Amino acid sequence: MAKTGFFDSDPTEIARAKELKREMKKLLSNIEEEDGLSVQTIDHLQEALSAFRQATMRKMAKSSSLEMIETVSVPDEFRCPLSNVLMRDPVIIASGQTYDKLYIQRWLSSGNRTCPKTQVVLPHAALIPNVLIHDMISKWCKTVGLETKNQYESKKAVTRSDREVFNSLLCKVSSSSNLQDQRSAAKELRLLTKKGTEFRALFGESSEGITRLVSPLLLHDSSLNQDEHHLQEDVVTTLLNISIHDDNNKKLVCENSNVIPLLIDALRRGTVPTRSNAAAAIFTLSALDSNKVLIGKSGILKPLIDLLEKGNPLAIKDVSAAIFNLCIAHENRSRAVKDGAVRVLGKKISEGLYVDELLAILAMLVTHWKAVEELGELGGVSWLLKITRESECKRNKENAIVILHTICFSDRTKWKEIREEESSYGTVTRLAREGTSRAQRKANGILDRLRKAMNLTHTA
Repeated sequence: MAKTGFFDSDPTEIARAKELKREMKKLLSNIEEEDGLSVQTIDHLQEALSAFRQATMRKMAKSSSLEMIETVSVPDEFRCPLSNVLMRDPVIIASGQTYDKLYIQRWLSSGNRTCPKTQVVLPHAALIPNVLIHDMISKWCKTVGLETKNQYESKKAVTRSDREVFNSLLCKVSSSSNLQDQRSAAKELRLLTKKGTEFRALFGESSEGITRLVSPLLLHDSSLNQDEHHLQEDVVTTLLNISIHDDNNKKLVCENSNVIPLLIDALRRGTVPTRSNAAAAIFTLSALDSNKVLIGKSGILKPLIDLLEKGNPLAIKDVSAAIFNLCIAHENRSRAVKDGAVRVLGKKISEGLYVDELLAILAMLVTHWKAVEELGELGGVSWLLKITRESECKRNKENAIVILHTICFSDRTKWKEIREEESSYGTVTRLAREGTSRAQRKANGILDRLRKAMNLTHTA
């Protein structure tokens, strides 16, 4: 049986071991140079030896567990699709698939922009902890007698000092009449929620902390000055940091009646970094299916689509990721179509801009009859055929032929363009042979209809 690699050496522990060895060498060197040993040097050496002993004991425990795990059959759903080993830190990527964090980070760092398992183009590289799978793996390990290093239990515990700092900063943000004090406190909360889990956890204890955080932004109905823009950016980014923590935080943030309106306002009149972080927060919050529907009902798709139309390169990835995630919920697709998504997506794609991300969204929206109608009016068949013919990306070819299949089977007037394309380039036939399995099915469906139409013509 293949090794799982679950307890392979942790890079952090390797670095720590090297650090301990260097520290002991330095202490031993000091001992040689000193005429008489100081109590302080002896204490330092004892501490270093004790830490090194603990690290060695952990390594031995892992080796023992590795021998045990090699004799156990690991359930397929607990294995990382990339490494085929038991996952240590399962995370969800934009396609909805779960991978071990270490291996998917390597995949993304190598320049890959698709899901390794489904080959779907990833509109966003965010990694969200899969708490459910992690808990299932932990329970399974306990059942079979394996010791695991619980990633979530290793989070820092909230101390009394943390709570005092947290309450003090929230008090300044929500109660101070001085804008500079509010800015300073909001910036500090932004940094603290970025660095450590304990402050993100504190926000997850009740909705009150979130309400106090956003309260200074509720007072600004007119245009924002520079200081207010900075305050807005810090608050929005803190909301993003809080939302990343876990599903409980996502639920609390999204269900707070002040948050979504503030994110909508940030999308409409925030700075570019603020808009980008607002879109990233929406993407993260919409990882929960219940949040997708709640957010979609708020009217947030319209400002997202408007921002997509403006096309700022710094915000486009986060915006497209947020729209993609929201449109996984079917009811949000009709909202996106109603809010003008098809026209904006079609224009960008026809101009060759952000094709990977936007074509994936359009492939979802085309299930709505109005989207099909609009694409026909926009001349979508011609540029979709061009993508199918010229793109080097298999996933883009697949999405293009999926959309073409829906258009052509809904509007018979578009078959003429398909016949001309097939006659000149054999585009659909080539895709039926060389495309992904889904692309082949759709291409063969189009070819079958073309053949039937030709047979009817000859018979007539």
